[in-house]
Amino acid sequence: MKTRIILVGGFLGAGKTTLLCESARMLSEQGKHVGLITNDQASGLVDTAFLEHSIRSVTEVSGSCFCCNFNGFVEAISHLKAKGAMEMIIAEPVGSCTDLSATIMQPLKQKFEEDLIVSPLSVLVDPERLNAILKGGTSGFHESAAYILQKQLDEADMIVITKIDLLSRDALETLKRRVAKRWPLAKIFSLSAKSGEGLELWLDEVSHSTVAGTHLAEVDYDIYAQGEAVLGWLNTTVTLQGHSVNWDAFTHKMLKSLAERFDALNLAVGHVKVLLEAEKKYVIGNVTGKSESLSIRGSAGSGNQAQMTLNARVEMNPAALDRIVTEVLSEVCGNEVTQKIEASKCLQPGRPNPTYRYDYVV
Repeated sequence: MKTRIILVGGFLGAGKTTLLCESARMLSEQGKHVGLITNDQASGLVDTAFLEHSIRSVTEVSGSCFCCNFNGFVEAISHLKAKGAMEMIIAEPVGSCTDLSATIMQPLKQKFEEDLIVSPLSVLVDPERLNAILKGGTSGFHESAAYILQKQLDEADMIVITKIDLLSRDALETLKRRVAKRWPLAKIFSLSAKSGEGLELWLDEVSHSTVAGTHLAEVDYDIYAQGEAVLGWLNTTVTLQGHSVNWDAFTHKMLKSLAERFDALNLAVGHVKVLLEAEKKYVIGNVTGKSESLSIRGSAGSGNQAQMTLNARVEMNPAALDRIVTEVLSEVCGNEVTQKIEASKCLQPGRPNPTYRYDYVV
């Protein structure tokens, strides 16, 4: 049996992980066997830990992007297939990656046509950043980081406008017309993973179509490398202890304090994610821009011990990012909560060096 591979790209904060979770849930309810692959420059990923709460078959490729570790990506596919008859695998590449049509889609189509059905490349984009790009802006990011977002859209088979619950119907229709005019090679979809609107339509199309990797983007790797390098990355895992601590309030305060610090310094935030787990319960929150973008769901209740996983992608020096997160964590813990850092990694992504890079469409 061939396994269908669905690649879901898009810039940091576009809503990829939420979409993966909801898509896998819907497909599982239809009786499909679904696996998920996450991806990051370092281990300790919030996305993986979060998805494992609701999806049985999740694996992670960490240490580099799919395109720079194509063999690792293939091994992850094989790992999931070895677990059983995997009908579909949905893979989420690093949010700051582009040129996926040349480095992932074409190699998959050529080298694995006997084993895999390759679905169209979907690129998710939230309305605020999309509007900024359409107006020639950068959505607050360095122009080289905004270049990555633009190139993601240039290569998409499907452009998926997310978070449409934040838009009026008229604003959405106007946005879709502008997107269709700017990127005529892509099919346009719109959805809200939060409300479910539009999700089934996209999922039905991407689950059946084989019109995949239809075109390549022209990507300047010098600009691409600079766009990745302007972002500081931090993954940290912390054990927290206290007495009857309200972990939901703790998580909210942690994210709010971080967002306000970044706002005060006028720093562009790709995303900040926090997953706090306590006694098989969890609360997850994120910031995908200014502090007003803060969102939290779930509940870890109150208790004496919890584990917190935090991922931050912010346009700043990684050492400075680490320092701010450490300071804010100490402030939020105060005298009520003790902390023990179990693992921490801060980095600046290196120059992309893909395993394969096709200059033609297979």
